Amino acid sequence: MLIGIVGKPNCGKTTFLNAACLTTAKVADYPFTTIEPNLGTAYVRSQCVCKELKVQDKPKNSICLNGVRLVPIELLDVAGLVPGAWEGKGLGNKFLDDLRRADALIHVVDASGSTDDKGNLTDPGSWDPIEDIKFLEYEIAMWISNILKRDWHKFTRKIEVEHLDFGDKMAQRLSGLSIKKFHINEALKTSQLVGTKPVKWNDEEIYNFSAALRKIAKPMIIIANKADMKTADKNIKRIKEFTEDIVIPACVLGEFFLRKFAEDGRINYTPGDSSFEILKADTFSNGELKTLNNLQELMDKLGSTGVQLALDTAVFKLLDRIVAYPVHEVSTFSDTDGNVLPDAFIIPKGTTIKEFASKVHTELAETFIHGINAKTKKRLGDNYIIQNCDVVKFVSAKGH
Repeated sequence: MLIGIVGKPNCGKTTFLNAACLTTAKVADYPFTTIEPNLGTAYVRSQCVCKELKVQDKPKNSICLNGVRLVPIELLDVAGLVPGAWEGKGLGNKFLDDLRRADALIHVVDASGSTDDKGNLTDPGSWDPIEDIKFLEYEIAMWISNILKRDWHKFTRKIEVEHLDFGDKMAQRLSGLSIKKFHINEALKTSQLVGTKPVKWNDEEIYNFSAALRKIAKPMIIIANKADMKTADKNIKRIKEFTEDIVIPACVLGEFFLRKFAEDGRINYTPGDSSFEILKADTFSNGELKTLNNLQELMDKLGSTGVQLALDTAVFKLLDRIVAYPVHEVSTFSDTDGNVLPDAFIIPKGTTIKEFASKVHTELAETFIHGINAKTKKRLGDNYIIQNCDVVKFVSAKGH
């Protein structure tokens, strides 16, 4: 699973990646610091089943902290987007091409209004962040629209003459953008183009279809960054009124420092928590302690720094995913080496147990006989729909 971090230059995208992954991607107060995409591993939070099952787990592909399972996902921070990117301005073509594989997008917006449309520093409150939201949605929709327009008449004429399925052919055409047939059919409904002839679509209809397709195939949430600045409050309220997307107020830089201090053992902090505990006060200057106090006041107001909430929201709400645990031994909830609840997998809601088996290992699905619910010990047919926090064993012809 890949989440793309998007936004104009100098809005906090790379700091978000650094905070979420504790990477060291280059950050600076000028546009286009990020040229090559930065890839990192972050984690989403899910309640671990170890407490429910009263076992001491030993995770392999994930982490368990105080009964919270942290499951890895990939994040991609790409070059900042400026107006006209779809025409190749700035690093536009590269930025948009890097987005192809993303399953969902996190749009980092400077809610304080202290950077202009090109990412240059300006007086706080002097720029309207709503303009950033408008232009980014437009740029991505235009990028998709331009891809569609290549040989559009020839493509749609062939569909009409040969009575081909538009969804099938369009899915093939856009497979490189991780767009599926069900995305296309849903976009047709949303843009009110069901029953129309694509060969007769005008530029506006192609754009409307592209905009709808982006919202469905690459859903987005908005991080209203720099929520600690005085000019942010009123803008965050305006942003929430303007957009239908989920808006999460955040202090991305604050999260980065908390994770770094926690890694150094100077504070006790679990990503996503509403507070932290200072363990080594003598290692902080008075200025740092004051900053930490201010950050805690902001977290009391927001509930967290917003970074972990954004990741969890993108995976579990936007992409409608759940977490499930495959095991080999149903009595001990372990693998063949005795590791208890070793792996946690993020899968789409609605996944069958046989489909889940194929994600764990292709051979399991090919020789699949049935499954077993490790909690209830009941047998599960191949069409059983996996539920969140299920613990299951796959029974196959090869004895796995």
